[in-house]
Amino acid sequence: MDMLSEGLSGALRLLLGFDPDFTAIVAVSVLVAFTSTSLAALTAVPVGVLIAQRRFPGRGGVIAVLNTLMSLPTVVVGLLVYSMLSRNGLFGSLGLLYTRTAMVIGQWILAFPIVAALTVATMEGLDTRVHSTAISLGASPMQAFLRLLSEARFGIVAAVVAGFGRVFAEVGVSMMLGGNIKTYTRSITTAIALETNRGEFALGLALGIVLLTVALLVNILLALLKRRTP
Repeated sequence: MDMLSEGLSGALRLLLGFDPDFTAIVAVSVLVAFTSTSLAALTAVPVGVLIAQRRFPGRGGVIAVLNTLMSLPTVVVGLLVYSMLSRNGLFGSLGLLYTRTAMVIGQWILAFPIVAALTVATMEGLDTRVHSTAISLGASPMQAFLRLLSEARFGIVAAVVAGFGRVFAEVGVSMMLGGNIKTYTRSITTAIALETNRGEFALGLALGIVLLTVALLVNILLALLKRRTP
């Protein structure tokens, strides 16, 4: 109990004092997660909309693959990207390993199937009469499609938020591809693992509080968006 109480008091000092090492770690996590989630939104949302709106051979299989990849282990993604970015890998000459760019690539792979699969589910759950009604009222095909997207906006935003929650709390990709370099690639999850092993419970607890707070905010936002989704 003494260790826990001392750790909590030290964690509160770090949180309220804006310790430079602490804020640098949080900043890396937020920056990398935001960048990877933004890339996932730009690529996965159009793919999800296209899959939901088109009928093609193998469509069911594509959806099944996306749903399966939603639970893709982070260490598997880390191993895959590591093998491609390492010195002897296909893209080893780019020198991306142990950089924030490598972390973004790995986290983008994690977020993509989540955003795409949830976008498909959102689009398929819409009332199909929205599009036909817009057409009957004189809207062009593009205007009718944009109206359909407007109806799905809360579900799509929820999909992106879910993707952010997934990558913000992951550890495998950040550790394997970022290398846990201080002030550069050290994220919240990798720092917690490091500081706990070193016996620095105060910093680990402070980072854990931030991680839990973000997770709570993400879940609250998801709940609010789901209530507004048709």
